[in-house]
This record gives sequence, C-alpha cells and structure tokens, in this order.
Amino acid sequence: MSDTFRKSFSDRAEEKITPDSSKSTMDKAKENVTTTADKAAGEMQTDSSKSNTQAGFDKSRREKDTLFDKAKDAVGLGDKH
Repeated sequence: MSDTFRKSFSDRAEEKITPDSSKSTMDKAKENVTTTADKAAGEMQTDSSKSNTQAGFDKSRREKDTLFDKAKDAVGLGDKH
C-alpha cells in the first residue's frame, strides 16, 4: 500500500484496465466501497503526512472532481443546495 488505510496503486490500475463487463456485481460493489473509503481516508489525512506520490494522486483527484462538478453545474445537473 502507498499509505496506511489507502488503496494500492496496483489495485487502482487493475480496476481501471479490467473492463466492467468482465467484473462480477460483487467485484463492482467492492470496488465502489474501497474507492469511497480511499477517498475518505485521503481527505482526512493531511497532504504533508502523505507520501509524495499519494499526495500528488489525491491532489489530481480533487482537481478532477472539481472540474467534473463544474461541468455538471454548467449543464444543470449540479447539486442545488
């Protein structure tokens, strides 16, 4: 594992390259749970306490999520709080 309580980079790569059509429902569910847990762990841990690789990955994921949210807002699919 890259950092404690985090999903390993090899697990992430394997999930990305394996087509969804070849994954079982249980595999997809496990992937969703572990990805959500990894995101939560990444947000609770300060970047300064992460490895450089993990901090960089988390930063790029946050930027991607922000861009995705902006795109949803632009087409009217964003959250209306």
